[in-house]
Amino acid sequence: MSTRLINIKQALSAVILATSMMFTAQVQAHGGLALAEDMCVLTVGPYRMHFTGYQPLSQEEEFCEDIPEIGKTVIALDYIQEELRPLKTEVRIIRDTGSEANLDEITVFHLPPKVYPSASITVEHTFPEKGKFVGLVTVTGGAQDYVSRFPFSVGDGRPTPKSAIIAPIVLVIAAAAFFLMRRRKSADQSAA
Repeated sequence: MSTRLINIKQALSAVILATSMMFTAQVQAHGGLALAEDMCVLTVGPYRMHFTGYQPLSQEEEFCEDIPEIGKTVIALDYIQEELRPLKTEVRIIRDTGSEANLDEITVFHLPPKVYPSASITVEHTFPEKGKFVGLVTVTGGAQDYVSRFPFSVGDGRPTPKSAIIAPIVLVIAAAAFFLMRRRKSADQSAA
């Protein structure tokens, strides 16, 4: 097999490997919030809730972590386990100041502890400005209290889709492989 063919196969293998590494499925943790099987899951101790966020005025797709724009925001928390139904759940959104010493002072939204027999909690809040926040979901009434703490930002826009980042990288890798093969071919021809 010629060295040129081997070089082409190596370059192609490198491009395929780099591309597959970029498209590998991953779980994105954000405090107690994670993306698993195309569904946002909030973990509160041993319990899990399905998390769905959206902004009605933007008519955009749902979000799982950061809130893309300021304005009216709706977040739905749906219990995954039946064991949560008789327990009290409290939801609080606070400004991320680095300290939670005085919760009342930094709280921007609060749903007091309550039993949700429907297994669904709806949070509606209007964020008037950009910033960093922390969501606190507390479950009480079982063997012990559990708190999930997840930081998020508001107003940073939608994240760039992975495909918009990956395509130029793959192009650069392919171009580099092409030019390296061409350079080697010129060097081989000069040596001959």
